[in-house]
Formats: sequence, C-alpha cells, structure tokens
Amino acid sequence: MKIPINLASQPFRRDRAMLVASIAVSLALVATLGGLISLILMDRSQLADVRHDVEQLNRQIRKVAQDQAGLDTVLRRPENTEVLERSVLLNELLYRKGISWTKILTDLGKTLPYNVRIMTIRPFVNKDNKVTLDMQVGSETQTAVIDFLKALESSPLFESASVPASQAPTQTEPLFRSRVLVNYAQKL
Repeated sequence: MKIPINLASQPFRRDRAMLVASIAVSLALVATLGGLISLILMDRSQLADVRHDVEQLNRQIRKVAQDQAGLDTVLRRPENTEVLERSVLLNELLYRKGISWTKILTDLGKTLPYNVRIMTIRPFVNKDNKVTLDMQVGSETQTAVIDFLKALESSPLFESASVPASQAPTQTEPLFRSRVLVNYAQKL
C-alpha cells in the first residue's frame, strides 16, 4: 500500500499554460487599446476639420443672408414696386412656360383608358410650386371614369386625384362628364 505524501511547502501546480495565455490576452487588450486611442485621436482631428468647415459655411450663410436683406430693402422701396411686380409676373409666366404639353399628353396617354376622352385640360402651378391638372373628361359609362382615376392613382407621375364635380348625360351631350383635379409630378 502506497500513501502519497507531499513534503513540499506548496503543492506543484501546472500554471505555466495559464500564465502564457494571460500574457497573450493582456498583449491583445493593450494592442486593442492602442488602436482605439489612435481612432479617437483621428476622429477628434476630423471633427475639428468638420467644425471648421461648418463654421466657414455658417459665415457664408450669414453673409448671403445680409446681402439678401439689403437687396430686399432696395426692392421694397416705393420707387421699385413696379419693377418688383413686373418681376413677379415674369417669374409666374416662366413657371407656366416651363410646363411641357408634350410630356403631359404623353404621360396621360399612358394612363388614359380607351373609352375615356379628355374634353379640356388646364395645367396650372399651385401654391406649393407643383403642377396641377384641371381636366374635364367624358365617357359613356361612369365605371370608365373610375378606371381612369384608379390608373391615375397607381401611376407614379400623378397623385391626389379628385373629382369635385360630375355631370350625367343629357340629350345634347351623351357622355358622363367629370371634372378631375390631379397633381402632376413634372419638374419645373
């Protein structure tokens, strides 16, 4: 019978592998810390550059706003009101001129069912600077007009179609007439 007796003051343990692994993990953590510190310093320098650019742009915006305010005061003088009114009129005319009839009719031709006729069409620019089409359409059946409205709503070029007025056929006019308002996505 053998009795294991350890006469050493501290028993023998195999800690070398654990010590080597701890050192390796510590070195990896120190390397990661160094990488994070370098990223923080680079981010700080980039942020300083961005702040400088933003401040420069803000100065430019303030300068342009001051120039605009000076020009507005000149335009608002009583002797310049006629020029201002004429300028507003010309700008409105240019907006109207920017509406392309060819593009409107091409886009409507893609969505218009075969049994619906456009009687009148009047494009105008609304207060949001969007082109709105005011149309008078006619059809032999009311369902054809509904199909036209569905086609307008499903098209990406038209939005918010509404029918503010509708008229039943009469002896002189055998078609259902409907007034259709729709926003058109043409860029001015």
